[in-house]
Amino acid sequence: MGGLLAAFAAGGVISHGSMVGFLTVFGIAARNGILLINHYQHLEQEEGEPFGPELVLRGSRERLAPILMTALATGLALVPLVISGEIPGAEIEYPMALVILGGLATSTLLNLFLVPTLYLRTRKT
Repeated sequence: MGGLLAAFAAGGVISHGSMVGFLTVFGIAARNGILLINHYQHLEQEEGEPFGPELVLRGSRERLAPILMTALATGLALVPLVISGEIPGAEIEYPMALVILGGLATSTLLNLFLVPTLYLRTRKT
């Protein structure tokens, strides 16, 4: 969602570069969500943590740094492309960087707040 908002804020053009950005954000967000849920399951199955809010809070705290580092490292690498703007030769990189930065912001928030909540509500005990 953040990638879409960023693309429309920058002019509303969805280009090939933007599409690559959407795929990149999808991959990063899916990876972070899968690793977060996998960590919850590891805590329960391997470490004997009983299912409940404490398990999800512990798992989220333990995965917070890796999730934030993935987003920050990727985002910081893209800042120069966004700052340089639409200069000649960056017709693909600029829209891609915008979409990735916008998407990383929302996907990181969703992974940190929505995924734990959904895991608590939908997991079968």
